Amino acid sequence: MTLMTGKDYKETINDGREVYIDGEKVTNVAEHPAFKPIVDVKARMYDMAYEPHHKNILTTTLKDGEIVSRAYKAPTTKDDLSAIRTHVETILDDLGGVVYRVGDETIGEMWSLYDAKDKLNEIDPTYAKNIEYHIDRVARKDLFHVSANTDPKGDRSKLFAGKNGGTLLHVVEENDKGIIVKGAKFETAAAYAHQAFVKPTILDWNAGEDTMAPFACGFICDMGSPGLKHICRTSLGQDKNPTDYPISTKFEEIDTLLIFDHVLIPWENVLFHRSLASAAYIRSTLHRYSAFNYVLRMLRRADYLIGTAALNVEQTGLTQLQAVKEKLSQLIGYREGINAFLTAAVANAEQSPGGLMMPNQSLLYNGRVFALSQFPAMAHLTRELVGGQLAVTPDYNTMSDPVIKDYIDEYYAVGDWGAQERGKLLYFARDLLNSSYAGHRTTFELFAQSPPFAQQLAAFTNFDMEKQRELVRKAADLTPSIPVTSA
Repeated sequence: MTLMTGKDYKETINDGREVYIDGEKVTNVAEHPAFKPIVDVKARMYDMAYEPHHKNILTTTLKDGEIVSRAYKAPTTKDDLSAIRTHVETILDDLGGVVYRVGDETIGEMWSLYDAKDKLNEIDPTYAKNIEYHIDRVARKDLFHVSANTDPKGDRSKLFAGKNGGTLLHVVEENDKGIIVKGAKFETAAAYAHQAFVKPTILDWNAGEDTMAPFACGFICDMGSPGLKHICRTSLGQDKNPTDYPISTKFEEIDTLLIFDHVLIPWENVLFHRSLASAAYIRSTLHRYSAFNYVLRMLRRADYLIGTAALNVEQTGLTQLQAVKEKLSQLIGYREGINAFLTAAVANAEQSPGGLMMPNQSLLYNGRVFALSQFPAMAHLTRELVGGQLAVTPDYNTMSDPVIKDYIDEYYAVGDWGAQERGKLLYFARDLLNSSYAGHRTTFELFAQSPPFAQQLAAFTNFDMEKQRELVRKAADLTPSIPVTSA
């Protein structure tokens, strides 16, 4: 196989899939105005791999000589993890913005399941073979692979009591071709991706094996599968002026409600089935790789906060004020904190149960908690430094109107900054901090991988406190034989 081009990608997603948005059925996903900007971004990523100055960074070679995307080769060394970081940063540098659901952030979920191959073998050797096959297939076919985790929120107490699964995805039938599933999932980018790794998010399996078994399934689903319907939310950037909204008009990633209306999943695409143990395992380890790429995006978001704040205070001559330096220092500390977690997670990387190299889990998950929990405060700090004109500046067309241009030039020009250039900086700041897109992005980041309580639980679970216990035992002269009680 060969790496896809942007043209290949656009052609392959126009496969007859059922996509609905704004009250219409989409006939051409790649060209529809709600999807075209982000599809073009993804197409650009595919084309970058063919450019001589990007090729060695964005691609790598399998043992048999096959050239694949660097993002899709499972890491086995620390150098591999560093190369994945460089891959992500190179793409974001070229794009000039932050995108999340573009493939590299979600492929790690399959690597996590690969780490359970011994357990899968105990259940059914076919499942272990299937996960190995699909990890290899994504790389060799250069597929845009996403995830499908989030369930529509129903009355879960009924499910946990073994009464009713409601809208949750579950198996309704098995036959010689595969399993047939019904239910729904939410997933960003599904409408313009090739496939998704669909899995449960249930945390409580206490209703028992027989009752919960239909919900304990994980599989690969082609996004053009018969019976699969994509119901998408309205774009927050469509029909807006790109100058007024430079981020949301280019990087809007559309979220989709995926309806599985008796969708056939071939047996070769089933990764586990009727296995509560497998479902519980994947939920507990799901982000051991993908959180790395996710937090890298937060690092870039922190860079944009610093740049936006610095340019705004510099143009108005406030950089020398002690209070301004203090606020900028807080932003720098936030950025460098994220960077330190990521750098240390690679330096202290661990071998996974499946023989891969995973970022240090405690450092990675704590880095994610730090980045996400502190972002709202850092965004607010940036608003303070940008100032009130963030909220009151006229749009670009108004500022360019020749009838009032002299007034705009008089009251918006500052030093070497002309009115239009200053306006563009304020538009960028508004789209980063105050727009509908900015609010959506903050909420997305908070819940995209897991809700805050689950993020904290991951940080707790992946820190071994025995060293600290032993320090206190020794310092306090405690009896070593007193057992540790865990809830």
